[in-house]
Amino acid sequence: MRGLLASSIGVTCAAALSLPLTLPANALAAPGTEAGKAAGRSVQPAVPGSTQSIPLVPLTGERAPGAPAAQGLPRQDVRRFSLVGVVWDDPDTALHGRVQVRTRAAGTGAWSGWQDVETHTAEHAPDPGSPEATSGRLRGATAPLWVGDSDGVEVRVQPESPAGRTAAPLPAGLRLELVDPGRAETADATAGATAGAPARRAGADDDPPLTGPLSAETAASAEPNALLAPLGATEIPALGRADTEDELFVLRAGEMTQEQLAQPYIGPRPRITTRHGWGADEKVREKGFLYTKTVKAAFVHHTATGNNYTCAQAPSVIRGIYRYHVLSMGWRDLGYNFLVDKCGNIYEGRAGGVAKAVMGAHTLGFNNDSTGIAVIGTFNTASPSATTVKAVGQLAAWKLGLFGSNPGGRTYLKSGGGNLYKKGTNVRLNVVSGHRDGFATDCPGRVLYGKLGSIREQASRLQGRP
Repeated sequence: MRGLLASSIGVTCAAALSLPLTLPANALAAPGTEAGKAAGRSVQPAVPGSTQSIPLVPLTGERAPGAPAAQGLPRQDVRRFSLVGVVWDDPDTALHGRVQVRTRAAGTGAWSGWQDVETHTAEHAPDPGSPEATSGRLRGATAPLWVGDSDGVEVRVQPESPAGRTAAPLPAGLRLELVDPGRAETADATAGATAGAPARRAGADDDPPLTGPLSAETAASAEPNALLAPLGATEIPALGRADTEDELFVLRAGEMTQEQLAQPYIGPRPRITTRHGWGADEKVREKGFLYTKTVKAAFVHHTATGNNYTCAQAPSVIRGIYRYHVLSMGWRDLGYNFLVDKCGNIYEGRAGGVAKAVMGAHTLGFNNDSTGIAVIGTFNTASPSATTVKAVGQLAAWKLGLFGSNPGGRTYLKSGGGNLYKKGTNVRLNVVSGHRDGFATDCPGRVLYGKLGSIREQASRLQGRP
């Protein structure tokens, strides 16, 4: 039966896929059309994102005699932003120091306390020697921190001594990056709207999912997902288990290669918000896509952006990270292949197609033949929600299953170079690993790392492994 189905995919798949993978008509109603009006939707125009890059200056009175100078900025008014980070010229130079920021809330004018920004070197980065790494655009950077809608900032960067060593000068070219993620065009229900209500600003809590058709340019960029959902859809609908193995085979056939079709263990596809759904500006990233040969492992990360966001803000947070990765750090696109928020919503990350082996920039030395799943937040002491952990397991079961990888097993990956394994070393790793398994780092945070065992167990169960 399976062989017969495989030979007639071109005839049967379009019909088989049309029903389960088509969103309700009103979900795709274009704003401004009769269908859109009937659905009670109105256009909320796009607000473009922006990045302010401000050079840091020496701070007086912030160092001991003979110690390297601290840098920063005194309190100052700035254009509104929601995400902050610090970058410097040389991506191979480490920042040995403490980075702290204070921000002023745009709505209340209240200043926050000092917040630490996580410093790291190139632990999230393209592999050494890759075209992305040798582009000449890469910069050193801290992790980005989500601070919410703000219009004032103060920052200090203080050198610290590595154990038993004299404090080194701070890296050259330190700059503060203030990112406004903007707001993508949305079509939101008008029911209950109050006449004369003030316009809602980019990055506010209410960031509804997009609806409506894609532009020709965006449609072309979304082509890798064309078989998974109709162009213009904001989500790739979840694909549950069919009544029989043959039915399931037909439902999955449109998104899988012949090699993938032969895999016996593939978990159900979870619902995934597309790049269009979270409002990616496809003009920001480089054109084209990068692929690896297969997906042998999944590395779990945290974004280290903090946990002070709502699930409605998650698309804004992702747009901020996207701009920071590309425009501030110099990467070709968002580094992670997937992101998961605190409510368990899954988002497409780096462009190229969620069912394909897209080369990311998430685990220095091990981006080849792997996928990167980042949980939005910081989990050194905080615990991810049970819903989030479940979503990571569901995603791993499906994504790894497409390439025949057992999430409960182990595999070998060849290191591209890093601080744990020399380039060319064949390393045995868990198929579901934490970032720290491939690079000496705190990521994905101590608490999230402790959840990987349950993620492996759940993913294996969803794949139907014995």
